Amino acid sequence: MALEPIPEATQLAKKMLASGDIKSAAAKLSEQLAITPDDRETHYYLCVCSRYQGDFEPALTEVQQFIERFPRFARGYQELGYTQKALANPAAAIKAFRTAVTLNDALVASWRSLLELATPADHPELLEQARTQLTNLEGLPKPLLQVRDWVNEGRLLPAEKLCRQFLKQYPKYVEGMRLLAYIGVQTEVLDDAEVLLRNAVEFEPNNLFARFDFISVLYKRQKFGEAFTQAEQLLAADPSNVKHRTVYANQCVAVGKFEEAIQLYDQVITKIADPASVHLLKAHALKTIDQTDQAILSYRAAYQAKPGFGDAFWSLANLKTYRFSDEEIELMLTAVDDKSLSSVDLIHLNFALGKHFEDQEIFALAFQHYETGNALKQRDTVYDGLLLSDRLQLQHRYCDEALFKRRAKTGHPAADPIFILGLPRSGSTLLEQILASHPLVEGTQELPNIAAFAFDLDGRRRIQDTPQYPACLATLSDEALTALGKQYLEDTRIHRDSAPFFIDKMPNNFRHIGLIRLILPNAKIIDARRHPMACCFSGFKQLFASGQEFSYGLEDIGRYYRDYQQLMDHWHQTLPNHILTVHHEAVVSDLEGQVRQILDFCNLEFHENCLNFHKTERSVRTPSSEQVRQPIYRSGLDQWHNFAEHLAPLRAAIGEDLIAAYPKFD
Repeated sequence: MALEPIPEATQLAKKMLASGDIKSAAAKLSEQLAITPDDRETHYYLCVCSRYQGDFEPALTEVQQFIERFPRFARGYQELGYTQKALANPAAAIKAFRTAVTLNDALVASWRSLLELATPADHPELLEQARTQLTNLEGLPKPLLQVRDWVNEGRLLPAEKLCRQFLKQYPKYVEGMRLLAYIGVQTEVLDDAEVLLRNAVEFEPNNLFARFDFISVLYKRQKFGEAFTQAEQLLAADPSNVKHRTVYANQCVAVGKFEEAIQLYDQVITKIADPASVHLLKAHALKTIDQTDQAILSYRAAYQAKPGFGDAFWSLANLKTYRFSDEEIELMLTAVDDKSLSSVDLIHLNFALGKHFEDQEIFALAFQHYETGNALKQRDTVYDGLLLSDRLQLQHRYCDEALFKRRAKTGHPAADPIFILGLPRSGSTLLEQILASHPLVEGTQELPNIAAFAFDLDGRRRIQDTPQYPACLATLSDEALTALGKQYLEDTRIHRDSAPFFIDKMPNNFRHIGLIRLILPNAKIIDARRHPMACCFSGFKQLFASGQEFSYGLEDIGRYYRDYQQLMDHWHQTLPNHILTVHHEAVVSDLEGQVRQILDFCNLEFHENCLNFHKTERSVRTPSSEQVRQPIYRSGLDQWHNFAEHLAPLRAAIGEDLIAAYPKFD
């Protein structure tokens, strides 16, 4: 997350500290804190001043309070380590320094402190890690060490500027290219990251770190075939290397080679000291191919290998059908009170506990945990709902009836794609499972290709600059639009087998229906709808693997729903008869009638398999995977009513007009 610049007064105080003028520095920082009471750096340097003044007990209290307020700031834990060391608490100091380098592995001073404090008898692996890391860090040019530090602190803009300056002077310095690529990934400029890493691998073919990064970016760009090929080469170079095996196994999962991946995970688990994450990866693969019982065993093995492993507990809860044992509940309740646990673990644990207490019908406690998990997640997430609303208004403005009449004959003629879109938790996975049960249709996953096209069309600009997309759709040539349609078909080919039609289930594609219409005019578009309160609260309860940043606040998700419906109304008006709206409640109450309507819209013959969708054997990679392997159930339709007393902000954001206007079903 990008942060505000450090105040000038705080920077001046840093210089005072460096010169030994502690009293003046503390006074300057106190003055600045009165002006910017939430500034992290100012608070931090006040903690440093307290320790420098030699009164360590008050200094300890101050830095502990600082960490409670800024739990993801590595230097806070480094300062805690220094304070505990001054108080002759070596074990506590080691713990603090270890947390610091976990959050920011570029903290040379923390690594040196660990070398000083850790003993070969108690911490042999830590000592070896510290020596290796120090060697790597001290071998970096000073500008790149600073870049790495800033990147870990979330100061991406100054990090990018400094890194580009360095690479102008040393254009083939691979570590600099890796760092700039990493910044590109964090800012979602994936095409630049790919180019940088492709060149880095060319310059230094044996640089494994560069190759790992390259594979990761290829994966993020949905270039699964190339990522798999790179992973194959990596494994061939050193078949016994467990990291190479793990990377290759991950790419096997990406291209659907689940059984091979699971075998490799099993091999790796027996050869590493900390197998928790590999148990988790194995469990995800097992879940995807409907080996739920085995997946559960692997999820349990993950948290047994790493106590407090929030992702393992949440993954069990996210099966939707799993019920925790009393022992597991006790483990989670103990872990969630552990102040040293990472925010990532705490987020997962709170969502898991929320699901448990909801299953137990202890709704007040369930909401408390959902609310805590969402608040923690929101704190680590950059999302501007008003900015998104403004961007969606541009779709209203530029993608009007005149545009589609003028560009009526553009795009690639293929009718292969069926887009299912809307909001997450709207019943879209159920629709996908129904359609994918038809012998002429195959399901894929939530494909990011359309959003990537939109991002590229928007050009290289700062967030405050005027967007180029979607206005540019009016000026793109017919050839360019057809080429985009062709590229979409080519890029998504890796997810397909032999069926003539396939499903793209990315919900956020509703933002880009105009683009879809222009590049693939014969594609089918299905809008999955669910009651706004039910849909939004279900999203609030769901911890998404990535994206969907709007879902972590009741007001944000309510505003998002309202923006979504207004934009869908616009699409229906400008593209009449081009989009089919399917209400989840209608599917639940009249499955056959809705199935026939959907198949007619897609120009497909009726097939009984679509009514028996829960018997279809296919991989499903969404949170609803276990639910869609069961017959239709009604119990989830009105679950939000159990939490109604907590949902006033959500109702207000959606608007009573939209809630009242939603159709009623028997």
